[in-house]
Amino acid sequence: MSATRWTWLALAAALLVGVAHAEQGADARFRGIYTSEWAWRTGPSGVGASADASTADANLDQVDPASQQARLQYWQGVMKQLDGIDVAQLSPANQVNYAVYREQIGNFIADQKFRNWQMPFNSDSAFWSDIGDELGGDRLRSVDDYRGYLRRLRQIPAYFDQQIANMRLGLKRGFSVPRAVLKGRDVSIAAVAGLKDPLQSSFYAPLRKLPASIPADQAQALRGQALEEIRDEVIPAYAKLLAFFDNEYVPQARTTLAAEALPDGKAFYRQQIREYTTLDLSPDQIHRIGLEQVAKIHAQMLTAMQASGFKGSFAEFLHFLRSDPQFYASTPQELLDRTAWVAKEVDGQLSKFFGHLPRERFTIEPVPADIAPYYTSGRGGPHVYLVNTYDLKSRPLFNMPALTLHESYPGHALQLELADESHGQPAFRRDGYISAYGEGWALYSEYLGNAMGIYHTPYERFGYLTYQMWRACRLVVDTGIHHLGWTRQQAIDYLTANTALSDREIANEVDRYISWPGQALSYELGYLKILELRARAEKALGPKFDIRHFNDTVLSTGSVPLPVLEQRIDRFIADGGPEPDYASEGTKAQAASAH
Repeated sequence: MSATRWTWLALAAALLVGVAHAEQGADARFRGIYTSEWAWRTGPSGVGASADASTADANLDQVDPASQQARLQYWQGVMKQLDGIDVAQLSPANQVNYAVYREQIGNFIADQKFRNWQMPFNSDSAFWSDIGDELGGDRLRSVDDYRGYLRRLRQIPAYFDQQIANMRLGLKRGFSVPRAVLKGRDVSIAAVAGLKDPLQSSFYAPLRKLPASIPADQAQALRGQALEEIRDEVIPAYAKLLAFFDNEYVPQARTTLAAEALPDGKAFYRQQIREYTTLDLSPDQIHRIGLEQVAKIHAQMLTAMQASGFKGSFAEFLHFLRSDPQFYASTPQELLDRTAWVAKEVDGQLSKFFGHLPRERFTIEPVPADIAPYYTSGRGGPHVYLVNTYDLKSRPLFNMPALTLHESYPGHALQLELADESHGQPAFRRDGYISAYGEGWALYSEYLGNAMGIYHTPYERFGYLTYQMWRACRLVVDTGIHHLGWTRQQAIDYLTANTALSDREIANEVDRYISWPGQALSYELGYLKILELRARAEKALGPKFDIRHFNDTVLSTGSVPLPVLEQRIDRFIADGGPEPDYASEGTKAQAASAH
């Protein structure tokens, strides 16, 4: 072989080695960035500490303006580091991780720039009712864990004071929850503020039964300290918050509804759309999509109505469904039992639609009484499916199959349990949640109920369609309120005319859309994208298409932006529709970064 040939081969080999080292270098740099940021975000320093309240030394967040500015500057620094990475040099798995992580950091930065922390609650959730998760009371094992819990109880007054100061800043610049949706929102504050006996507080619940490994004298001391903290610190903090809410916040809250009426409102609403849908769509585009889907689903609802044998008009059918006692449980336990029956029916069908199922299981519990009046009909997570048994006349049984598919299996509970078990993926993906993906998947799960045979009667079929219509209406109503200037009553009337939801559900939902702009858009847009990708795969793969492989592939990605999901399904099609290797979805990236 000639010297020239040897030289050429040597140069080629050197280039390949250099590329390999560069790839490892890019992966290592990226891993260093997200590992460091995640440790900062979830560490015990008081900056984002609530994300990991299981550690004994964890603290409640510092949420004052200086800490908020520190967050902004930190995440801006992270973004600058991300900009310095050549994405093409990352491993394929890390390219996906990068796309997910960059979107996450970008949304954090946007939230800080718009100062969303000055409006720390909406009609669906609030810092004072979510604080139980931050305290970590369900993850206590040792004496040190319980002492850490007591320390966090002592921090509640200072934490609430910072939140009150932030809300005052929001009020001053017109950045508040609209006054129109604040009625009754103080009930969950008053439930704690009015407690006479600390023993009845949910904050005392972790102390009722301590592990046997804790000596009796220490257990007694811990219980005594907890009662003191709740009596002297927690209850007064809630009383102070209640006075602020009733005497300052409500009277000074803005009288407008639209997100676009907020400071820099048009940009704010577009960012909310981007964050919750992961798509670059304008409010007008979304409104048109909603109108098209409403018309399509309405035709299907008419067919289901006719199949039931009802002879009246559509409006009369809706009145019949809302008022006839046959469609409603007579006791909370009956509602829970019917829900559990649907969940068990779904269990019998899962193996036909999924090849990979989680080890974790969920339970079914009623929504806590203090939040039930304004809470949604149900909410599912990796451990529990909450069913709202408050005001049974607003919880039609014909909706329960669709609701259960959405919230439990194969919806949220299944998806989130699989995410928890994806140990090969970085923590920021495993513990992250992207609404367009998660809610789109849950709505797609309702659709799967058709093939599973879960909708047995024309009424249950109509319940499924009314849930489909509900999500399509959200595209119209959310953009109507926040972009087109709709009133609250217009939104209520639109849902009343098009869905079989009860009056209470409709009012609660509209208030949720008003106070949480953009989030309601994620369901339908995510669902339509998954349906589009499935149709693409079915057409491209023909007889090689396997529904289990498709569903498993969607779930194997974990929570990702819709464009990332689309790229994954395109690869699924190009590879011939194989069963996904769950380990390879994240482990290869971790292994490459560890070299």
